[in-house]
Amino acid sequence: MKKRILLYLITDRLAFLRSHEITHDDLLRLQLLAIDKAARAGCQLVQIREKDMGAKALAAFTRAAVERARPHGARVLVNDRLDVAMAAGADGVHLRASSIPAREARAAAGKKGLDDFLIGVSTHSVAEAESAEEGGADFIVCGPVYDTPSKRAFGPPLGIEGFTEIRNAVEIPVLAVGGIKLSNYREPLLRGAAGVAAIGLFTDLENLEQTVRSITAYTPA
Repeated sequence: MKKRILLYLITDRLAFLRSHEITHDDLLRLQLLAIDKAARAGCQLVQIREKDMGAKALAAFTRAAVERARPHGARVLVNDRLDVAMAAGADGVHLRASSIPAREARAAAGKKGLDDFLIGVSTHSVAEAESAEEGGADFIVCGPVYDTPSKRAFGPPLGIEGFTEIRNAVEIPVLAVGGIKLSNYREPLLRGAAGVAAIGLFTDLENLEQTVRSITAYTPA
């Protein structure tokens, strides 16, 4: 049976900014439309990553995202804010390398009876990947694999070899992130990635559904 490729849409409503005249509400609408289109086409995971939002606005946006994603089988996670994720009825939390350990997030979710709560973790090294796995993470996101402007200040990308080393160090699913495009997404999949995560890949609304279908239909040799 063909193993299903995981797609992880990471939100950044500002990525839809096309002019200074666009309103805050327009950005939210476009991001929710992207979530709806991607989920309908087969994207399985959505990360709400809007770092400038306060807790109340973030919770409202998360609930709106869940309403659009869940009917199509997609699961919604909230970046870093475990409290918001649980309060807003999200399916999980995505932890940064600097967030609380996965083990603590798992324990907090368990106390709320959230046994199906997903925990993803961002990792950049073998040590971080192994720590996430030992802490009970369901999957990790590893990168940046390729050059991406938003991460240049933190140093050079891992490259495909660095990604592969981390991928081979753990048993849980590993998703590639960072500079992922239609022209290069196959490379990490051929190295054993369970899927790919991206922001920009999901901002072309006109071609979004075809993009999702193309990637999920790909079968690594």
